[in-house]
Amino acid sequence: MREEVLAKIIEKASKIWGADASTLNEDTEFASMNPKSAHYSQMTTFLEDEFDAEVPYMNFKRCATFGEAADYVAELLDE
Repeated sequence: MREEVLAKIIEKASKIWGADASTLNEDTEFASMNPKSAHYSQMTTFLEDEFDAEVPYMNFKRCATFGEAADYVAELLDE
């Protein structure tokens, strides 16, 4: 499940920030993307729609890397 979540995070991040998806991975730091609150909101809403689960915005925003975010969302899905 984690790999599926990570793939979705990379897919959405490439669209939000106009980055080449092949340059993004689990070690990519959100800070390197210069994120705004709206970006996190777009990401959590997308993940909620994709996985039919609530993804708390504030907790998601605390994740430093795409990998940490994937771990967090995968844990939510396991509950």
